[in-house]
Amino acid sequence: MRSTDHPAALLDAVDREAQGWVLRFAAGKANGADLEAFKLWAADDPARADAFARACRVWDTIGPAAAGLAVRRDHARIAPRPQLARRAFIGGALAASTAAAASLAIRPPLGLWPSVSELAADYRTAIGEQRNIALPGGSSIDLNTRTSIALRTAEGGTERIELLAGEAAVTARDLHRVEVLAAGARAVAEGATFNIRLAGLAVCTTCIAGEMEVAAGGSTVRLRAQQQIIYAAGGMATVTSIDPAAVTAWQAGVLVFHATPLSEAVDEINRYRPGRIIVTNAALGRRLFNARFLIANVDGVVGQIQQVFGATVTNLPGGIVLLG
Repeated sequence: MRSTDHPAALLDAVDREAQGWVLRFAAGKANGADLEAFKLWAADDPARADAFARACRVWDTIGPAAAGLAVRRDHARIAPRPQLARRAFIGGALAASTAAAASLAIRPPLGLWPSVSELAADYRTAIGEQRNIALPGGSSIDLNTRTSIALRTAEGGTERIELLAGEAAVTARDLHRVEVLAAGARAVAEGATFNIRLAGLAVCTTCIAGEMEVAAGGSTVRLRAQQQIIYAAGGMATVTSIDPAAVTAWQAGVLVFHATPLSEAVDEINRYRPGRIIVTNAALGRRLFNARFLIANVDGVVGQIQQVFGATVTNLPGGIVLLG
């Protein structure tokens, strides 16, 4: 193939720069300085913001597009069609304005980089990182991967924290009240341990030890040890009993799946690695996955899925992996 036949060679300089920004963010190491540099780059010329929006639209539609690509690919690579390369790569993306490009910093495509609110957090963990934060009153909070929290003003002796993204385990000492806010829900504990996770607009709270309260949507529920509740779409679900060891396995550096639909397991795995794994076959996504592996070995899970289910694997730039 001639170099000019490759899709990237058909892009102009601004589109190539925009692709470079997307790939930089997708590497999972973006920080506040990167975001500020991007803002300066985009503000210098409206065409740059438009190009970045186009590049992100392409990445944002990789999942749906991959299903069609999977039908035409061999098991080694996707063969581009030179005469359609430019149109397929950027021509099909919807036109985007400068304002649309700015909104991508708020809602990054495929969750490839932190949002503006996450970058402004008081504490934030990178991909695969875990961190313990000691609170002034003697309580503590463990942050899982891709987690951001902000410290809010304490009132009446209550330590107040906002979970902006990700997952945290809170240990509230006796006589020390800790409150965690997350997407309209409020978890309050004193002399208890609990796990709280924010995925999209859904908040999952699990009481590990002791007792606690969860308030949301005008309702308040009291949880005892080994109980869990989910708040989403303006309402709270029914309290369920859970295995606390499975919920807190991440603190031991382990991921555990028991008869979990592969699509759900992949969503969880994606939190611990740069880029994104995308299941392009709906039937494959419904297959049940049983596995236990170290988070430190998360990169090997694609090979495991390939062996167990006979899935085909296509690797794309930026850590994007298609499973079909």
